[in-house]
Amino acid sequence: MAIPVSAESEPTLDEIKTWPATISVTRCALALGCGKSALYDQIKRGELPVRTIRVGRRTAVVTASLVRLLETGSPDPQPPAPASALVAA
Repeated sequence: MAIPVSAESEPTLDEIKTWPATISVTRCALALGCGKSALYDQIKRGELPVRTIRVGRRTAVVTASLVRLLETGSPDPQPPAPASALVAA
């Protein structure tokens, strides 16, 4: 089931808690109120304060990590390595 992304309003924390286990970088940017390009830059540098995973060529954000950040203001205790440090298997 696709969750509509509305450019008109940011989702509430209660709405985010109902999202699937992983979300797109675009959806994460909407929740954080920033641009997806900025998030992709942070992912490349290993500075995004939420956990991400790679699914093929796609980067997905772990929703629980995003919720933790929004609830506590603290980044994920185990943020991902910079994309440049990842080695293809």
